[in-house]
Amino acid sequence: MRTCAPWRGRCGVSLRSGVLLLLIPPFLLALQLLVVGSLLPGVARVWMGLEERDGGVAFSVISIEPKRSSPHRGTPSRRPGVAEEEAEMDDGQRRGEGARAYEDENEMHARQVGPRALEVQLWAAGEPSFTAELNRIISYITRPQMNCSKVLSPGRAQPAQSPAAPAHWLLCAEDWLLPATHKTCVAYSFSMDGGDADFLKTVSGLGCEIHCFDPSNSNASGGHLGNSLASNHGDGGVVSQHKMWLEWRAPKKRAHKRRGNPGGVSQTLADIMAALGHHTVHFLYADLLSGEWRVFQNWIEAGTLQNVHHLVAKVHLQWAGFEVAGRDEEVLRYWFSVLQGLQACGLKLVHSSAGNGHSVLKQTVANAHSSYTLSWVNTRH
Repeated sequence: MRTCAPWRGRCGVSLRSGVLLLLIPPFLLALQLLVVGSLLPGVARVWMGLEERDGGVAFSVISIEPKRSSPHRGTPSRRPGVAEEEAEMDDGQRRGEGARAYEDENEMHARQVGPRALEVQLWAAGEPSFTAELNRIISYITRPQMNCSKVLSPGRAQPAQSPAAPAHWLLCAEDWLLPATHKTCVAYSFSMDGGDADFLKTVSGLGCEIHCFDPSNSNASGGHLGNSLASNHGDGGVVSQHKMWLEWRAPKKRAHKRRGNPGGVSQTLADIMAALGHHTVHFLYADLLSGEWRVFQNWIEAGTLQNVHHLVAKVHLQWAGFEVAGRDEEVLRYWFSVLQGLQACGLKLVHSSAGNGHSVLKQTVANAHSSYTLSWVNTRH
């Protein structure tokens, strides 16, 4: 039963009103309450209880609450301006709408890829096995996950249905995967042996803003030299050279962060993009000479890949790679975990090209090659 403190200024039923209620005959009081409820249906609904006390009948107010416009309890009241048919939806329809909204929210969340820890995969055979791990990773990197109706092949800036000759790499040229024609695309290349020449020719033909990174500067032929990370915004097709390389370790806190030169000849991809003022890299080429595995892990864990649309990278299998250690089967499982991490970030393999040699972790393997050039496209941008 709802009670009211006598010292409060206002209450549902004051003390004086309570005395008056006791003086009114029971049937008259009930009649008055019924009349008020019928005249003011939108104001209040009153529930009463009857008790027998000392041979008489007493009324007690159980609760008073605003009357709901909908007959379904718990259904929100109609907002002004909402169509009549929407206001008359039943509970089942509303639950259906809520379920669809929940699914849409989950799908949107799945497409937003941020920082994530690298998830180490289970053993391919349930236990350590060099053969099982090797077969799994070779099968994975030699089977494209997406077929593109149009591709860009090395040295060409015009899409074609298929390359004229076997290609080391391919870029998926579906219209929805290419940058808008009215916007300048951005391309990065990390290479020290000049193997990116065809890539540079292709992205230059697309009119991209191009940045080449090479710590040895052996292939520098012009542009902006040094490690100052000077940008060439608006200079479509112009190549800027930077004497700099990729870092995979977690960036240390810097006392001063300035756009244009974060300092040092080795930086993470996220730091390089921030220094150049780039939110997105549309095309990225990387031949990191066995440093790719730790760099890939950094991109996965830092959430950088959500801003990379096309990735062409050479992976090396002849040895474990920089800062990768363990038994051979453990290294193979780590490599596969990294590749799975790339896929979890939205990258789908569109092309694979085998390199020379048949050495994997310093062992000669007939059904595998020492390196592969892999082409991915990010389907979540």
